[in-house]
Amino acid sequence: MHEAGAIEHGGHKVLQLPQHEGKINAGELREYCGAFLDDGNRDHMVSPGLVYISEPTEYGTLYSLSELTALRSACDAFGLRLYCDGARLAYALASPENDVSLPDLARLCDAFCIGGTKCGALLGEAVVIPDPQLIPHFFTIIKQHGALLAKGRLLGLQFDTLFTDSLYFRIGETAVKAADALRRAFTEHGYELTFKSPTNQIFLTVTPGQKARLDEILEYSFWEEAEGDNTVIRIATSWATSEELVQKVISML
Repeated sequence: MHEAGAIEHGGHKVLQLPQHEGKINAGELREYCGAFLDDGNRDHMVSPGLVYISEPTEYGTLYSLSELTALRSACDAFGLRLYCDGARLAYALASPENDVSLPDLARLCDAFCIGGTKCGALLGEAVVIPDPQLIPHFFTIIKQHGALLAKGRLLGLQFDTLFTDSLYFRIGETAVKAADALRRAFTEHGYELTFKSPTNQIFLTVTPGQKARLDEILEYSFWEEAEGDNTVIRIATSWATSEELVQKVISML
């Protein structure tokens, strides 16, 4: 949807499962794969091959270790790969509600990425493939798709720095603490949280009047229309959100 059909442009079909505050359910994954295998027309259909999740999700929610383990078990039962998009991973790792570690991701996922672009780096993400034999010609594939940067050392230096003295984890804490403070302030001033998001993303269901007031003090993303004339909006903090800025927004509220 928001990636301009990039996955399907690469020759893969996206098969949608229901989402629950941004997460897919291992039980529903098993039901889907079981129904596919039971379908007499399956040879004429796209065969499921990989499960794609995000941590945190597009809703700022988190997969627990038990949920991630259940997905891994379902994938093993049906011969699927498991990939985790960690574009905002620093904000997941820093959340007090998170119980998934980097070693857990390496153990349970066939591949995952560690976000840099949205977590303080100049550009790029670090793709982690725990078993090198899974994709033995990965470097060549990157080059074939025109995605190999000549300045690759620049990418590596960024992550070398981000993982020195736990900087990557501290960067995430800055964003999560700022989001928590803003969530409390919005609630105290009569704004409705659309759902609980324990990371750096804040979702509000606002009335036309509230939206008009926020237009004057904040930049935010439109998410979707809600019941009545209300609107769901998204506000995101980051590694660069200062305490001074948070207090300024609170005082304006």
